[in-house]
Formats: sequence, C-alpha cells, structure tokens
Amino acid sequence: MHLLRKCAAGSLAAALLIVMASCGSGSSSESGSSASAKAASATSLSDFGSMDDLVKAAEEEGSLNVIALPHDWADYGEIISAFKKKYPKITVNEQNANASSKEEIQAAQTNKGTSSAPDVFDLGLAVAATSTDYFAPYKVKAWDSIPSSVKDSKGRYYADYTGIMSIGWNKDKYGTISSLDDLLDSKFAGTVALNGKPAEAGAAFNGYLMANQLSGGTVDDLKPGLAFFKKLKAAGNLTQVDVTDGTIESGQTGVVFDWTYNQTSYQKELKEKGVDWEFKTFKKAQVVSYYNQAINKDAPHPAAARLWEEFLYSAQAQNLWLKGGANPVLLSAMKKDGTVDKDILADSTVLEGDAVTYTNDDATRITSWLEKNWDSTIGD
Repeated sequence: MHLLRKCAAGSLAAALLIVMASCGSGSSSESGSSASAKAASATSLSDFGSMDDLVKAAEEEGSLNVIALPHDWADYGEIISAFKKKYPKITVNEQNANASSKEEIQAAQTNKGTSSAPDVFDLGLAVAATSTDYFAPYKVKAWDSIPSSVKDSKGRYYADYTGIMSIGWNKDKYGTISSLDDLLDSKFAGTVALNGKPAEAGAAFNGYLMANQLSGGTVDDLKPGLAFFKKLKAAGNLTQVDVTDGTIESGQTGVVFDWTYNQTSYQKELKEKGVDWEFKTFKKAQVVSYYNQAINKDAPHPAAARLWEEFLYSAQAQNLWLKGGANPVLLSAMKKDGTVDKDILADSTVLEGDAVTYTNDDATRITSWLEKNWDSTIGD
C-alpha cells in the first residue's frame, strides 16, 4: 500500500497532508533551444506537425521525468515499461513514487529550472484544479473523446482514470459479503478497515461516502454513514489500523474499503500466496473520483512530456489501466470504436449506470463536516 498516494486519492485535497521534502535539485536544464521553446509552447499535436515529428523531438531530448507513479498502482509499472519499449531512446526517470498530489507540485517548485523537475503530473482533482498556474495547456489527440465534465476546457488538466470504491475481503476466511450490514457480524471482530480517517485520507473519505450511500445517505446528507460506523464500532468490528500489504496479508485488516485498482493489486499478490481475496462494488453506491494528467509548464523535457500524454491516451495505455483495475476515461469511446481489449474488459470491474460524484466545493464541505463529527463519534 502506498500511503501518500492513498491519502491523495480522489477529490479530497492533498493539502490536508503535511508537505514533505521533495526530490533534490539537479543541474541546470538546457531547454533554452528553439526546439525546446517550440515544444514548450505546443498546445496540440498539430504544433509539431505529426506524431513522427513529436517522437523525433522527444527522442532528441532523451529523457522524461515522472513522479508519484507506484508500479502496483493501476498497473503503472506495466505502462511505464510499455512506454520504454515503444520509445527506447527516451530514458524514464521515476521520482518519489509515493508522493502525494501536493508533493508533486512541491517538487515542481523546488526543482524549477533544473533538469530534475517533473515533466508531468498525475493529480487528484482538488490539487489539479487549484494548481493550474503550474500547467502547460495541451490537448491530446484523443481530446474530443474525453467527456467535457472531467477536463479543463483550456487543456491544462484532464481526467485519466478512476477506481470505484469497493469492499475487499479474505473470502477463504469470511465467505461471502453481500451487503454493508453483513459487516456487523461478530465474525468480523476487529478487522474491518476504512483505510485511514475520512477527513484525512482520500480512500477513507470515499469509502465513507460509499457506506453513507449504502446506508441511505447522499453527498448532501452524511449522517447515515456516521450512524453505520458507530454501529460497526459498537459491534467491535471497526479497526483504525492503517492498511498496508502486511496488515492485509496477516489478516489484521481482513476487510478493507478501497479503490478497485488497489483491490486488484491485493488480489494478485495474495493469489500467489494461496489466499482468495474478493472485492465487491455496489451499483447504487459507485463512488468514483478521477485522477488527472497535467504537464509542467517548466518541464525540462517538454516534447517528451507531450509524447507521454499522447501515449497515456492511446488505446494501449488505456487498456493497461483497465487491466490494473481502473476505469480509464476513454473506456466508453474505446467500446464504441472497438479498441478496448475484450479479454481484459471481460475480467474488469467497470461502472454500470450512474456514478456517485462530487465537486471540489462538496469535498471541502464534507471534509469540514467529518473533521467535526468523526473523532467525536468514532474516536482515534
């Protein structure tokens, strides 16, 4: 489990976290050439001329700096490997894999003007929406297929993938879980984990919203969720141990509220150890929250940054996000044009019907409410 990436998940502002030291400064960037200046001002593929021209410009730069991309998070490891294989002349420098969204921006501030600055960002919505001064507008080739509701109209940031909030559990030990109320059974004593405090951790925030929805609440009515967790605590089943791979493997957290892409990772790892890890989403409580892509306006490798974005919004990378348990933003378009991998899709958990979403203003309001009510009701 990647704690900081977990805490930055979804629209919950990563600013709730303590900003920690980012990557160190490197040598001065040599991005002053006319070619780099042209790449840095490019707002679409047409500014390069063609994809071949973009590839050539990126290969001349020779490097790409990415940040906050754990390999077991939504299959980013395979995505990075695929990019390297497709563009072997470009060295991918991976920085601070466990950084929060806020720390990504901090790294851009700290390393501005150096070759160590991140070229691209992968950000929760709250940080993306409030950090646009750091972004270079760029509309990928697939721009028109990205729903307008999940992209900045100027092309400064745009959704890439989302998980669906779910419940995961050790099926060998606990059998079947069909509903939220099943978790009140005494067999789950001390093992149900919300993965952090809802006012502090993104996964916990969204897990709370799922439980609230299943308890009859809405984004505007948060009390039913709190009543459920109060009952869960009274039953002796709620644990506030922070979820890690180790706590899952040991059984200390045998039931976990988390994103489908993290559940997929747990499932894969535990299968190798002979454990059947199951997870379930609920059609009437499909809480989603997209991560977003953005390009650093001071990227030391501006052409490579744009090539990376074009790659991420290709069918190849979108299918790998799907394989990693996420719902890629182009999934609907890919179903229509036939580019979705049908074998991967058949084994994937995808949105069915309406999703439960919320705005930045909602997130701020909900966080404030949870800060006032969670500890006083549930405690530490």
